[in-house]
Amino acid sequence: MTARAGSGPLRRLVVLRHAKSAWPEGVPDQLRPLAARGRRDAPAAGRALAECDWLPDLAVCSTAVRARQTWELASGQWGTPPPVRHDRRVYAAGASDLLEVVREAPPEVETLLLVGHNPALGELVLELAGDGLDDTLDRVRTKFPTSAIAVLAWHGTAWTALAPGTALLTAMTVPRGAPG
Repeated sequence: MTARAGSGPLRRLVVLRHAKSAWPEGVPDQLRPLAARGRRDAPAAGRALAECDWLPDLAVCSTAVRARQTWELASGQWGTPPPVRHDRRVYAAGASDLLEVVREAPPEVETLLLVGHNPALGELVLELAGDGLDDTLDRVRTKFPTSAIAVLAWHGTAWTALAPGTALLTAMTVPRGAPG
């Protein structure tokens, strides 16, 4: 059973792993772009976020090229994208580092999107989830692949109250774009 983070509005942390990246020779990791599959999957992720009503009030995105391109292609599927903060701490962060970034979200933000990298994103989801619907926890434990989306819900008056084990993992999906 999930411990409640407190009273207050329902908040959602939506976690999006960057889409499939390319591995061009001689390109530093942080500058790697999306692969062709990633350029197909990132818009599919954006459509999935819209169709499921998981659109954020604010996005926090890694500064890595592949994460920025994922954000641009996903948010391009929406009428008016929300503000985005490109935060270099998200690149090469651990789960505890990501939690600190999330806790900096303004209290008026009810849905926050975090676009970043594994293994930290999957570890963050598992750390925050005290419970999960259906087989969501098992699916994240097994693999959190490129373009994966996890949605954590919790109640709290401010993001500073979000703590390990206080959220419910309500969804985990992996949108894919059609080849060709």
